[in-house]
Amino acid sequence: MIFGLDGVEIGLIIVFLSLFAGILSGFPVAFAISGAGIFAFTIIAYLDSHGLLIHQVIDTGSQAYRDLLGSGARPDSISTFRYPDLPTLAQPLFDRGWETAIDRNLSFIVNRMNERVFAGQSIETLLAVLMFVLMGITLERSKIANDLLTTMARVFGPLPGGLAVSVVVVGAFLAASTGIVGATVVTMGLLSLPTMLRNGYSPELSTGVIAASGTLGQIIPPSIVIVLLGTLAGDLYSAAQEARAQSYGCSDALTYLGRPAVVSVGTLFQAAMLPGVMLAMLYAGYAFVYAVLNPSKAPAVHVEQKSSEVITRSEALTWLVFAPVVLIGGLFLLIETGVVGSQDLTVSEFSKASKGADLRTNVSAECKVAMIELHGQEKWDNAVQQQKDIEEAGGARQSVRLTGEELAAVKAAKLADAAPIGTGISILALLALLTLASARGVRPSAPTEPLIIGGAGALALLLVDVLFIAPDTTPLVTVLIIALPALVALWGMRYAAGLLAQNELIRVVFPPLVLIIAVLGSILGGITNPTPAAALGAAGAIMLAAYRRLKDEGRSGKIVIRSTLAVVIMILVGANFDLRTTQSDAGLENWVAFLVAYGAFLYAAFGLAYSGWTLYRGRVLTPVVRETAKVTSMVFTILIGSQLLNLVVISFGGEHYIQEFLRSFDSEFQVFLIVMLVLFVLGFVLDFLEIIYIVIPIVGPVIYGGTFDPKWVTIMIAVNLQTSFLTPPFGFALFYLRGVAPPSVTTGHIYRGIIPFVLIQIAGLALLWFLPGIVTIVPDLMPN
Repeated sequence: MIFGLDGVEIGLIIVFLSLFAGILSGFPVAFAISGAGIFAFTIIAYLDSHGLLIHQVIDTGSQAYRDLLGSGARPDSISTFRYPDLPTLAQPLFDRGWETAIDRNLSFIVNRMNERVFAGQSIETLLAVLMFVLMGITLERSKIANDLLTTMARVFGPLPGGLAVSVVVVGAFLAASTGIVGATVVTMGLLSLPTMLRNGYSPELSTGVIAASGTLGQIIPPSIVIVLLGTLAGDLYSAAQEARAQSYGCSDALTYLGRPAVVSVGTLFQAAMLPGVMLAMLYAGYAFVYAVLNPSKAPAVHVEQKSSEVITRSEALTWLVFAPVVLIGGLFLLIETGVVGSQDLTVSEFSKASKGADLRTNVSAECKVAMIELHGQEKWDNAVQQQKDIEEAGGARQSVRLTGEELAAVKAAKLADAAPIGTGISILALLALLTLASARGVRPSAPTEPLIIGGAGALALLLVDVLFIAPDTTPLVTVLIIALPALVALWGMRYAAGLLAQNELIRVVFPPLVLIIAVLGSILGGITNPTPAAALGAAGAIMLAAYRRLKDEGRSGKIVIRSTLAVVIMILVGANFDLRTTQSDAGLENWVAFLVAYGAFLYAAFGLAYSGWTLYRGRVLTPVVRETAKVTSMVFTILIGSQLLNLVVISFGGEHYIQEFLRSFDSEFQVFLIVMLVLFVLGFVLDFLEIIYIVIPIVGPVIYGGTFDPKWVTIMIAVNLQTSFLTPPFGFALFYLRGVAPPSVTTGHIYRGIIPFVLIQIAGLALLWFLPGIVTIVPDLMPN
């Protein structure tokens, strides 16, 4: 033994020293990680072959060990950390030689690579990384951030600390658009730091708020950190809970937990929303309070407004506040009273199977004790009673095919319960009325006749739905009936859109906001998974950037606008018609709908190709694609290299040794706190990619194998990494900002400015620690 350390401890030290040396060597990190793994294994194998690395293992044949098992201790809980007095045996680190260790791990390497990199279940989700990177870099290069900063400065500038608040707002906006921390910090530093300094803001507040806002991309969806962490967390949580269930004598995790052991990236996006918004609000609140207490260091700035339209307070309140509240509240009231609701008459051809007991009760005695400890005696007793009632009723009722009469009766009952106004038409009418009201609010001096006519068309939509459209009316007939009022409403909306386009805030914020809502809404609403949503975001970002480019060149962007409308038409047609024309009973109207949707698809594809050509001709697309390829290649190369480094740690028992150490603590909170502190320190010197792929697989089976909600664990890790990225002296965000800051801003300014935001981060972590509902409430309320 060397220095009295266990051989595994020396092996772990060698691995981490090799990793840090590789990172600090100047070689690309993606290659330094795999090189560090090979270098560390070579040193460890050499020392072990010369008998210098001795590992102490518990003597499982000793009487003391058998007595401990007889007292009820589980084998997986027995370790030298928890029971240091147990007899041990000294053995080499590689018990059968390092050659055997290599041979044994070759197949493991292939399986791990195949599972997590090339062809596993997570590869589809990892493709979302490529799309989100493309989306973010495209928006970054299209000068949208510059427009947002200028516009938000006009909105918030007159407030104390208004420029700082605008930086936080735009930082959150870019985080939801890009999810790339480095790009956001650099962009914000280049655009806003000179402006803030020129207007008398202190360098400390300016640099602090820029660095902190830039790191919001770590947590606000669509965060690449959460995508990568989520794909790994799902596998770790499932495997850890299966192992936990079997250790308690249960057959599987579903039996033990009473629910599937599953966590998805979409669910994590939902969980990250409130924490991300909370941190942004804390940043903005600090900037405002700082400005109130130190007005000379964060003065109000009056930026010249481009619009000459004067809007009185009463007009703004009436049309921009009260009218939307009344319209949205009215819709919810109609939904609650049953006037608005679903008119879908689709019924299943099979009857519903009877619901089983909340918990499986046909389990072993050991599993029963563990389940009662987890769920409580009352829930177990309820499950036993439920199972007894099911058996007395003749057993669980299986799903069977309904007869023609039974199907007709079910449809008739559904027809009788259908709401007079369909949800889809009511939402279309609401969107039209909100657009018309907003246009009246931003341009009160404009003629109101087109707005009134458009509003009448929107209300007529609801009226014809009540009078002429029944739940069993075919989609084609429905389209023909609502065509006239819909065209009238669209005519009014077109006029309203022209008025809204004259407002700078709406013109700048609305397009990227719609893109973000489309991407995140489809994920958070459970409509699709992150990969198709990311593809939609990438295509939307290309079209948005092309539109901006065409406007800069003084050319028409109608093709891009019409392509966007074509996408909307595809969505509406697909939601209301059955486009499966290969069916034998596909009617004429479904064929017509298919041709309309296909035509819209072709035009949307043409618009996307035209947008790509516009960016290529403007020399924007080439650097975007090149930068996307660089970032994506780095991510996947690090993923491959980190798997190799992990397997080196596994080969000499390092992973098992760390997990034994963590399991030796009785308190789960204690274990998780230790892991969080280690991740915080490692965040100083390792990027999030290395931490996710090297450290999390080692500690994951412990932190995901307990009673903690996996969503809470994952978001806590993400916020913790965000905090370490801000903390002096090694925070990555500080180096990004230092690289673009003017010479008048010193490193000391940056360090002093970031300290309050680090304290805010720690306060945010404390809030999430003591109030985990902040993380879990949104996933509990939304579909998954």
